[in-house]
Amino acid sequence: MAAEDADTATFEDIDWDAQGISTLGVSRAGLAELLSYLGLIVAFVYDYTWNTGPLVFRWDVLSVEWLFIGTLIAIVFHAVIPLSQKPRLRAFYWRRFKKNQVAVVALGWLAVMFVVGVLGPLLIDPPTTQFTNQSVPPVGMSTTVGGVVKTGTWQYPLGTSAKGQGILTLVVYGMRVSMEVGLIATIFSVIIGSAVGAVAAFATSVGRGRIDELLMRYVDVQSVFPDFMLLLLLTYLFGSELWMIILLFGFFSWEGIARTVRGEALQRASEEYITAAEASGANMLYIVRQHLIPNSANSIIISATVGIPGFILGEASLAFLGFSDPTTYSWGRTIATGQVNLASAWWIATIPGVFLFLTVLSFYYVGESLRDAMDPRQEVDGGGGL
Repeated sequence: MAAEDADTATFEDIDWDAQGISTLGVSRAGLAELLSYLGLIVAFVYDYTWNTGPLVFRWDVLSVEWLFIGTLIAIVFHAVIPLSQKPRLRAFYWRRFKKNQVAVVALGWLAVMFVVGVLGPLLIDPPTTQFTNQSVPPVGMSTTVGGVVKTGTWQYPLGTSAKGQGILTLVVYGMRVSMEVGLIATIFSVIIGSAVGAVAAFATSVGRGRIDELLMRYVDVQSVFPDFMLLLLLTYLFGSELWMIILLFGFFSWEGIARTVRGEALQRASEEYITAAEASGANMLYIVRQHLIPNSANSIIISATVGIPGFILGEASLAFLGFSDPTTYSWGRTIATGQVNLASAWWIATIPGVFLFLTVLSFYYVGESLRDAMDPRQEVDGGGGL
């Protein structure tokens, strides 16, 4: 009888208040992410308040590394876990992505860079100055430096710098710096750009065009502002710590993502499921968070991947000019110190430069191939590429 009543229920018989959308519910993944960040905050407070030595084994976690851990948590919960829960979609994207074999090689290179950059500094001691091993060439090579013939050894397979620091060690520590800069700055730019773009689009769809106009005019102003000059000025005035440089990159480089998300969200905002969500009582925050941004995820991922090499090159440029954090082993700083001895010790600047070039190029290839794989508007015959 109850089933029969349910089948014959009219529009007026339904308690629509009971059918409303809950905007306060938290999924299991959301709860796990929240607990992860709470644990990170507790560990951070403990490290900076009571701890006086390395936090984990020999690892003395620095400010930028706390941000990096938080970034990895965000990547796991918003990229890795969602893809792992959709095997068919993951297989579909991979079939399209691997059509570009160069991009597959580039992805493998970036995976190695990420693993070595994250784990390497935990296993290898920081570079130390040893003037007895100045400008030793890579293994298997001999050269004359300052009238002294020097031969490379396996102790320093990629040679040493003018201060006797192993180039391999400098490269490994530079990998972490590059990954930290690229990923952390990208996360901040994605968060800000996605929020601004989605809110602007939804405001237009509900007749609040002034909000859209205000937000996008600010985006226009920021996009023509000389960011690099501002970075130079701020680092000169307030110091050049790496975490501050990363935050400046993130806070002044999100306008492209905002425009992309706004364009995608404008198409979604007029669709029926958005109208249904509004009719069910969902507020702007819920619609933006649950519908507009997730349905723009493909474009966000593509824009973020293409933007990462820009951040890496930006930090390397600042380091090359001497405006980066002097306590970090950036590839740009190593290249700058090696250019003085380029004629007699070419490996000091060349080897880190090759790693920087290959990393930036790999991100571009992966980004272009992701565009071909994830954007349904792309026509893919034999894979994309530069």
